Amino acid sequence: MSSPDHSPLGKATTYADRYDASLLFPIPRQAKRDEIGVDGAALPFHGVDIWNGYELSWLGPRGKPMVAVAEFRFPATTPHIIESKSFKLYLNSFAQETIASRDVLADTLARDLSAAAGGPATVVLRAPEELNGEPLHEPEGVLLDDQDLDFDSYGPPRADFLATHGGEAREVLVSHLLRSNCPVTGQPDWGSVQVSYTGAPIDRAGLLRYLVSFRRHTEFHEQCVERIFMDLRERCAPRELSVYARYTRRGGLDINPFRSTAAGAQPGNPRGARQ
Repeated sequence: MSSPDHSPLGKATTYADRYDASLLFPIPRQAKRDEIGVDGAALPFHGVDIWNGYELSWLGPRGKPMVAVAEFRFPATTPHIIESKSFKLYLNSFAQETIASRDVLADTLARDLSAAAGGPATVVLRAPEELNGEPLHEPEGVLLDDQDLDFDSYGPPRADFLATHGGEAREVLVSHLLRSNCPVTGQPDWGSVQVSYTGAPIDRAGLLRYLVSFRRHTEFHEQCVERIFMDLRERCAPRELSVYARYTRRGGLDINPFRSTAAGAQPGNPRGARQ
């Protein structure tokens, strides 16, 4: 079964410390895409889901524990997402596994994750010292959050808040007020979202009210970003559009979905202050 209800999420778990690829739990993307009118055979967007893993350790050939920070990228064209707790359990299963080298581990991760997602996953492993000097970097753009507004709608998402004005704009808008909830456990997911577009100017008050209306909504990270993209596409009709969410870490993993009208667009992976 691939329903979230059958995943290890929200259940008491024994943490395996020997390699076990069967721990990965894929969930089909299309069921949720059907809800928002996304044709799986002709996606209206390009994109990638970027995961960062901070709890990855294994044993070197002489038994010494090794650690790395991992970056995983899954194209939006893959038919499955991977449930996050199963991902964490899978990564933990390397803890007492002897691996010949970091390259061998990266190849193993890429093979297993590609099989679970149903498409090519890429993996980059870095030692902690390789990240020295990398600054925290928040999404760039005009901040929406300082608007002096009243709010009273916290779910379900209110696409009717979205509107445009006359004229032409090419701008990037940012909010740190995105919050949604895990559809299995109800735990909150906190994020920042960046909307880049070209077209009629999007009403900023309406956009912020729309993003805040996810506050009690229950969907996985990837599904929320695709919903935001599709609602903006339907209500505001921009000629160009990108939506990038940077979610805070939970269980040693953060998830950062990106969807865009631009073919081949690959966003950077800057770590924010809340990540």
